[in-house]
Amino acid sequence: MSLAPPVPSRTPTVLVTGAARRLGREIALTLAKNGWRVAVHYRNSAEGAIETVAACARSTGGAAAFHADLDDEEAVRRLLPAVLAHMGHVDAVVNSASTFEHDNSSSFSFAALEKHVRSNAGAPILLAQALHAHITERLAGNTSNANDADAAALGAADGVVVNLLDQKLWNQNPDFFSYTLSKAALEAANTMLALALSPAVRVVGVAPGLTLTSHLLSDAEFAARHKLSPLGRSSTPQDVAAAVLFALQNRSITGTTLMVDGGQHLMRFERDFSLM
Repeated sequence: MSLAPPVPSRTPTVLVTGAARRLGREIALTLAKNGWRVAVHYRNSAEGAIETVAACARSTGGAAAFHADLDDEEAVRRLLPAVLAHMGHVDAVVNSASTFEHDNSSSFSFAALEKHVRSNAGAPILLAQALHAHITERLAGNTSNANDADAAALGAADGVVVNLLDQKLWNQNPDFFSYTLSKAALEAANTMLALALSPAVRVVGVAPGLTLTSHLLSDAEFAARHKLSPLGRSSTPQDVAAAVLFALQNRSITGTTLMVDGGQHLMRFERDFSLM
């Protein structure tokens, strides 16, 4: 479902999942400010999606919102075609949406693992698959040379997928067990997709550290944990969004992960930040 009228454009277009709020919204706004049209994906936050679309449109004149439940395979498969039908072309996908629910080795269940893997790994892989099909068809048919030229002018490759990961993968603890497994699956998929989808599509990971607070942390607790890194600060939403923009623009990066965490992955934490 689109919440904004189509806007004719030859500028690069990016689908950002989970862009209605929090980190996804910051990524969407940063990309819009740097010349990208943004397809704003949301699941439950329709009002936030409308606000993000309006803010992005003030920068580029092109943004629209699209609903999909990333737990639902058929909904995921319909998402990119819906964006294409509305916006004409897509040059990149940023997989920011994430399920993040607590479990540990004692409370682990098949249901918890499946829920996390569906949205955190399965959906990004299907969206990468769909983007590759679109880019391959576009290049083979030579039907959007003008769009490709404009994308290249902004430093974008023919197609790019950016997957949001987590420094937790390099600094593991037993908390959020299913979430961590799902992100580990996505990190492995980064390598496999980079090989499988080249040369038409690049695949890059971005791994933030502690970036935004939650209901589990007071402001004082968040500030204290944010300082736990070799650089004395972890990542801000602006830091992560800047890394995503860099990954989209640098045409020589694929199959690797940019760590954006102030060096937190170099340290040892026995518990998740929220449970320390």
